[in-house]
Amino acid sequence: MRMMAVLLSALFLLAVTHAGLSAAQDRHSAQRARMMGEIAAMARENGSATGRPSFSEAVMTAMGKVPRHRFVPVLQEAFAYENRALPIGEGQTISQPFLVALMTDLLDPKPGDRVLEVGTGSGYQAAILAELVGRVYTIEIVEPLARRAMQLLDQLGYRNIEVRIGDGYNGWPEAAPFDSIVVTAAPAEVPKPLIDQLKLGGRMVIPAGSYEGQYLLIVEKRPDGTSTTKRTLPVRFVPLTRDRGAR
Repeated sequence: MRMMAVLLSALFLLAVTHAGLSAAQDRHSAQRARMMGEIAAMARENGSATGRPSFSEAVMTAMGKVPRHRFVPVLQEAFAYENRALPIGEGQTISQPFLVALMTDLLDPKPGDRVLEVGTGSGYQAAILAELVGRVYTIEIVEPLARRAMQLLDQLGYRNIEVRIGDGYNGWPEAAPFDSIVVTAAPAEVPKPLIDQLKLGGRMVIPAGSYEGQYLLIVEKRPDGTSTTKRTLPVRFVPLTRDRGAR
């Protein structure tokens, strides 16, 4: 009888745990679907400025697949699928989902691409990119964030992401050239080393300007090595952090 009671208790706990996990999954699914609808609506609203009134099916699929709640602190999980930036510690944020989708779509990612990300943060943008391209190289200057991102991305099974701790202003010369570059923090001006590390025909999406006056820019590298810059939406990103003493 005692063994039967223990067995029944174990089965009850298993059922409760399963029910709890199922409820959480259902909740996240509903929240994620709402987020996807808001992203699509904002794409339409801002299409004249961005040139992208809708995003590619591949980008939207990636946005719907990657579990954003895993990339935010526990106290922020309830807000993970709201269409807004959230604090992730160390004075940094995880970007608004609409901006993540927009910046990803503007890169025109392809399955074989090699992409550089400057500003790993939580690792969320890198995970979205990893669903779409061949290899992602991502740099984070804030060591605790970089190490957390490394651990989480490994737990989630991403094997095509390489994380480096360091100053991203000068890019990742050893891995260059890149098909595209995305920068998730704002320098005052577009860093020349990043333009240099783009392939001919490549493009970079980057916020730039002062904190009071930033714009999301698209930088394209022409076949002759010169570059063009197009201004899209006004945005507000955290400033690009540099190593102390960097020039």
